[in-house]
Amino acid sequence: MSRRRWLFAVVLAVILGGVPAGLVRPAPAAAAHDATTAAHAEVTGTGANVEVVLDLEYDLLMKSAWLYAEAYEAKERTEQLHQLKINRDAVTGYVTGRFAVAYHDEPCAPTPVGDADVRVRGKAAFAVLTYAYACAGGDGGVHAISSALFPDAESFVHSTKTIVRYDLDGEQGSAVLVAKNPTLRIGEYPASYQVREFFLLGAEHLLFGLDHLFFLFALLIGARRLRDVVVTASAFTAAHSITFLLAAMGVVDVPGEIVEPVIAASIIVVAVANLLGRGEDRLGRWRLPIVFVFGLVHGLGFAGALDIKESGSWELLLSLLSFNLGIEATQLAIIAVLFPLLVLLRRASAARWVVAAISVPVVAVSLYWFFDRIPLPL
Repeated sequence: MSRRRWLFAVVLAVILGGVPAGLVRPAPAAAAHDATTAAHAEVTGTGANVEVVLDLEYDLLMKSAWLYAEAYEAKERTEQLHQLKINRDAVTGYVTGRFAVAYHDEPCAPTPVGDADVRVRGKAAFAVLTYAYACAGGDGGVHAISSALFPDAESFVHSTKTIVRYDLDGEQGSAVLVAKNPTLRIGEYPASYQVREFFLLGAEHLLFGLDHLFFLFALLIGARRLRDVVVTASAFTAAHSITFLLAAMGVVDVPGEIVEPVIAASIIVVAVANLLGRGEDRLGRWRLPIVFVFGLVHGLGFAGALDIKESGSWELLLSLLSFNLGIEATQLAIIAVLFPLLVLLRRASAARWVVAAISVPVVAVSLYWFFDRIPLPL
């Protein structure tokens, strides 16, 4: 085998080897033992007492509360609300045992407020639970918020993060609580730590978001020159940054039922264009407008993952920018690694076959995502 063909074979194995791995790995919803989730907590209060609104993934919550299958397998919103109502004590026991508020270093007493609600985040149903925390002690104390929701020890979840938005003790901001750092003391959360946590959250979202990775990969396959990569990536970055910031701050609100199928469709369009290209850029002069439009949609998807929707503040803006910067840095790292490999592949005699071998699985999986994400009446 010639040196050139040997190099081609190695590069092809590196790139294609990652595709089946991504395809055969089940999505979190499909394999409970491999589920990841993010809990969301909005914590507000004036004086000592606190109100907490928690958004927790419904099926994981019902499993964690050790309820029967009829509870955690409920799919219709009406039945989910019914299950939350009849199992209120079990759910409250689990949640208040793992989410705590303290004041003057003394635990506050939680009480459920009103009935639970259910809303959709992305594709998953989340239970919306409200609790009032009665805190003893006079003014001048400092609150502490702790979360141990959905720990790895429960075996069907891992790497849970609790995204906290707070307006307490004269402070406003956002924080990410994880197993290694489960407690936030208001006023003791440095800006540098906030930047790091939301930067890592953005990087993880891109790395573990197969749809966003597939779209980026499809764009790289279709690019012919480094200039094409730079211009295309810049258009995608500008577009998704615009809608990410607008949607995350509540200026734009598009339902996930619309956003998620369109994200899948965007991958299909770009990947099919690569298949039809035959060595040419089939999108041609439409490449940048198409990438920009689809970038706007992907930005809505990024915002849905973070789901911070409240009035602007420096603390909020810092979290949003850090999250977006994590996405951008990871995207650039992926481009820096993959594009040189793709350049080598284009020089091989079987370059067209390689493009097809990569694009066909991408199209197939994206078609599945597209139809799976279209909400159908039950």
